Amino acid sequence: MNTFFSVQNIDNLQEIVKEALALKANPYAFKSLGQNKMLGLVFLNPSLRTRLSTQKAAMNLGMDVMVMNMDKDGWALETRDGVVMDGTTVEHIREAAAVMGEYCDILGLRSFPGLKDRKEDYSEDLFNKFIKFCNKPVISLESATRHPLQSLTDLITIIEHTPVTSKEANGTFTTVAHKPKVVLTWAPHVKALPQAVPNSFAEWMCKAQEEDLLSFTITHPEGYELDESFTKGATITTNQEEALKNADFVYVKNWSSYHEYGKILVTGREWMPTVEKFKVTNQARVMHCLPVRRDLELASELLDSPASLVIKEAGNRVWAAQAVLKRMLDQLV
Repeated sequence: MNTFFSVQNIDNLQEIVKEALALKANPYAFKSLGQNKMLGLVFLNPSLRTRLSTQKAAMNLGMDVMVMNMDKDGWALETRDGVVMDGTTVEHIREAAAVMGEYCDILGLRSFPGLKDRKEDYSEDLFNKFIKFCNKPVISLESATRHPLQSLTDLITIIEHTPVTSKEANGTFTTVAHKPKVVLTWAPHVKALPQAVPNSFAEWMCKAQEEDLLSFTITHPEGYELDESFTKGATITTNQEEALKNADFVYVKNWSSYHEYGKILVTGREWMPTVEKFKVTNQARVMHCLPVRRDLELASELLDSPASLVIKEAGNRVWAAQAVLKRMLDQLV
């Protein structure tokens, strides 16, 4: 694996989930694999779970880690070619990425969209140029359109917490995993948020559905349809109650409009998931990528209940990152 940017970089979802859970059971089994290898983490935007979990994952594998907060400590970057740099930008991505590649064996990059120009954001220009010029394996720590480490984490968490049952056939018992119903529901927020997390979650769940691991439904108010390239195969409805019926896992997330790009179309306070709304589910577990605005996106009574997986989900960020880093290190040996 040379790049981790989307679900398309993973051939078999079950295999990488199995790897991640094996690492969770034995975190230091490959401590020597990353010896004398350097991971560089480059942040253009704030991070808590992504930064700490990826650092811990790298350390579990014996790697050294350098962190660069470009928004605070670095020069303003220019990404356009053929421009005279006589404005506010100080360093070009060509030199910045290339220099980072000289210092590191693997690099991770995090950047958010501007939410003003859809064509520019969805071109992933910054991420693509970073890959091109650093000349090293690159992990997306979230980009304008995707957050693959979060989505891998979410799949790990769903599979880990899916009940298994025993079935008898011809006098022998076999263990069978229940195929869960997974629902992504839009939730209200006070500001316009990117589509990266829901895009990515939808992309991963649709592929998991193709591999017959689960069934997947998306529910949101009218006007909040995601880019169809991320949702092919999903059941999509604007009826939240109908979507929640018999759900096993409910993933809660706000996003701004894709078609009326970056806009908040409705406040939608009635879309906040509550214990009452969960009564139609199959005793569903609730998930959120965090940070979460209590009693706006998600009711505290649900967030603090036994149904909540948000902390265990956040803990699994380590094993998702470690599985990806291990695959990259394997090819460097």
